Amino acid sequence: MRVQPIPSGGAARAAGLVVRTRRIPETDAMATTRLLELLPAGDTVAWVRGGQGLVGWGEAARAVFRGPERFSRAMSWWQEWIAGAEVRDEVRVPGTGPVALGSFAFDQDPGTSLVIVPRVLVGRRPGVTWMTTIGGPDGEAALPERSAPQPPSGVVWREGTLSEDDWGRAVSRIVARIEAGELDKAVLARDLVAEVEGPLDERFLLEQLHLDYPQCWTFQVGGLVGATPELLVRREGSRVTSRVLAGTVRRSAPTGDAWADDAAAAALLASDKDLNEHAYAVASVADSLATHCTDLVVPTRPGVLRLANVQHLVTDISATLADGGSALALAAALHPTAAVCGTPTERALAVIRSSEGMDRGRYGGPVGWFDMHGDGEFGIALRCGEVGRNRVRIFAGCGLVAGSTPEAELAESAAKFAAMRSALSPAP
Repeated sequence: MRVQPIPSGGAARAAGLVVRTRRIPETDAMATTRLLELLPAGDTVAWVRGGQGLVGWGEAARAVFRGPERFSRAMSWWQEWIAGAEVRDEVRVPGTGPVALGSFAFDQDPGTSLVIVPRVLVGRRPGVTWMTTIGGPDGEAALPERSAPQPPSGVVWREGTLSEDDWGRAVSRIVARIEAGELDKAVLARDLVAEVEGPLDERFLLEQLHLDYPQCWTFQVGGLVGATPELLVRREGSRVTSRVLAGTVRRSAPTGDAWADDAAAAALLASDKDLNEHAYAVASVADSLATHCTDLVVPTRPGVLRLANVQHLVTDISATLADGGSALALAAALHPTAAVCGTPTERALAVIRSSEGMDRGRYGGPVGWFDMHGDGEFGIALRCGEVGRNRVRIFAGCGLVAGSTPEAELAESAAKFAAMRSALSPAP
């Protein structure tokens, strides 16, 4: 059976479709196989962390959204789509039944946002693995054959939109405006381009990122591939959580120097510049959640999250949902946070638009999944790249506050580029 993708603005009902979710027995090989190893070549989606999450393939539906109402239009489209489906869910946990994966543009113009409903989805939570299939009343989708992911060859790196010198000068101009009192913080991003020989297998990038960054959420939605350390929002029933990152220091050499990393973490926790940057990000998330939630728990001091390439100041926020808002609605309310935009938001956005010289696309926007009950998880699309047939455009952003310097921010952006660079060109 072939289900035609649904264009933006078109009819969205899943009329005549049956959505079946069944538990995979622990004795089944699928229950013990790593999720990413299940992915075939072709149209796939993924949201995986620490062996848990969701992977899917095929498309039961796809919708594109643009403009300032991209989130609300996606919500309306989803409600209309699931209204026409017959749902048979024997597992009944967050992520079962109909599930969509979405990746939303950072900016309302000219950004393009994408929502995909996979035809087959395999999910895993502690103690349970399940498969959801979408098809007609008389059959289920068959598992496709899987081939081994192929590494890229002939990787050549090229400069992005701005050269390092031009980007450094942009940093200086923005910091001067911050120190003159025009705004408190702005996040300036830059890009790099990798060209490869032949078609690029996105599954290879996913495997490398998941292996190198197990603490991150590894994702793939419509050609956007990455591993983000920042959870914008998770909703499970009335429980809401968010992980805020801002303030970064590069780690020691790949061989690791525990003493040097400990010293760098201590310096990060004592840095007024980084603590101020982090405080703006925490405040923006807490203020947005407060409009939908009660019982907010916001730690007064951040901790440190140590990843393979960098260390971040981190604050985990929890709350109780008060208004029944879905994960997608919460993501829309939170975006853009000060961690990827700045403070005040509109002024920072204007600075970004006039200084970066590029369209961020879906970099820095919400990426994740949502189900028919409103549960879901969205990260911020960081440490990621837009993948074409033989080209990848990767991104890194740095939070600028009073005291930021071009040299330090260039070094930080290079450290953040390392995730995608090493995935494309792993050490032998």
